[in-house]
Amino acid sequence: MTYEEFNNYCKSLKATTHIIQWGDSHVWKVGGKVFAIGGWEKNLQKPAFTFKTSEQNYYFLSEHQEYRPAPYLASRGMKWIQQFDGSPDEEDNLKYYIKESHRIVSLGLSKKKQRELGLNQE
Repeated sequence: MTYEEFNNYCKSLKATTHIIQWGDSHVWKVGGKVFAIGGWEKNLQKPAFTFKTSEQNYYFLSEHQEYRPAPYLASRGMKWIQQFDGSPDEEDNLKYYIKESHRIVSLGLSKKKQRELGLNQE
């Protein structure tokens, strides 16, 4: 996945906003809370994507070669993963994890904020 594809995918998710920060990283938020970061990798040869995960997925992905606990965030006890060496075969998985991160972060918003943004309504 390229950064352009990453940005287009994140933009397609509900109630998202985009900002460039932290060393030219593409930071995506839902309700003002970060759910995905494109960039933020010292080696700029390949794109890197960072996202929040469930505890189970955090430990699962930490065991895979192309993923690692996210710099800065994971060292503070947060369950964030970075895909730093993804192959084209991993794109569907990456989209799943980004969408799941969006869901997890949106569930952490107040119920009022979720209603205002039209999130998690059933």
